[in-house]
Amino acid sequence: MRSSWNNRYRERSAPVDPAAFVTVELAPFLGPPGRAMDLAGGAGRHAIWLAERGWDTTMIEASEVAIALAGERAAEAGVNLRLLHNDLTTEMLPDGPWDLVLIIHYLQRNLFPTAIDRLATGGLLAFSIATIRNLERRERPPLPFLLEEGEAPSLVEGLEVLYYEEGWSVEDRHEARLVARSPWLAALTSDAAAPGPFLASALARRASCACHRCGGPSPERSQSWRDR
Repeated sequence: MRSSWNNRYRERSAPVDPAAFVTVELAPFLGPPGRAMDLAGGAGRHAIWLAERGWDTTMIEASEVAIALAGERAAEAGVNLRLLHNDLTTEMLPDGPWDLVLIIHYLQRNLFPTAIDRLATGGLLAFSIATIRNLERRERPPLPFLLEEGEAPSLVEGLEVLYYEEGWSVEDRHEARLVARSPWLAALTSDAAAPGPFLASALARRASCACHRCGGPSPERSQSWRDR
């Protein structure tokens, strides 16, 4: 698997611009910069975008070719990334707590419980992953690496879903796009210390917002592997 991704990154240019899910749909939920972990981050387009906005960003990637490319692009952008050359199918995630865990175009279902466990109180887990309907227009990713329609929320049980959509993206992929938050109520009702700036900002946004993303009424949603 690793060699096939190395060949892929050698044979064609990796995208530079971050996905619209990150810049448009996730961005409004991001508070003050904290610690971010980008899983299967490819050539670093999303990790660099986060680092440019002040996030202390760690990117994990199995392809050494992609890792090298991410390092070159980060240097060109003038940002620092922590780049980990790890195979997510065999190696554990780094210890948290993480204020943001990001997964774009990569599906490994057994990764989610660990990713959730690594979240900081009030931390966000965000992902954009192709669904089975993607096969209507694209041959890849193949079936084992596609979500069933409506499956996405089951991957984040125990978290508060802030945003969830399924449909065709501007990149012409049928995706499940979701942002969820680690519970914060228990921390505020315990004897724990006051919330840090990331959590405090999230609470302030929630208190001032009545939209469906932050707990208000939900509009009808369109039912509406990694391809980085």
